[in-house]
Amino acid sequence: MGDEVEHDRSSQLKQIESGLLPGEQVIAVYDATGTGTGFVGLTDRRVIIQDKSFAGKKYAITSIPYSKITSVSVVSNKSWAGPYFSSGTIAINVGTIGYEVEFRGADKSHHVHNVILDFISR
Repeated sequence: MGDEVEHDRSSQLKQIESGLLPGEQVIAVYDATGTGTGFVGLTDRRVIIQDKSFAGKKYAITSIPYSKITSVSVVSNKSWAGPYFSSGTIAINVGTIGYEVEFRGADKSHHVHNVILDFISR
């Protein structure tokens, strides 16, 4: 299963795979940069975010069903007319709660954005 899934680190992919629901398929797992976020996993049912911002070296794995996501945004310091995915940062909004995730590369943020947009637009 792991060879066909886009991912940065095998350990993160294995962590996602260990918590899958019956019949659930992994689409991609990308390492996140910046403070607090460890990685983002995309499945055919949900977005999974590892949040490492808790005190005492604790972390949380948060599952967000696509049906609960209200919007997904590209966060950039460039103008709209400039390079669209230059920042590598995505904002995911779930009601009044927002998650901001930065990636090492515009291609990963582009992929995450498009997968989420596809699922929430159905």
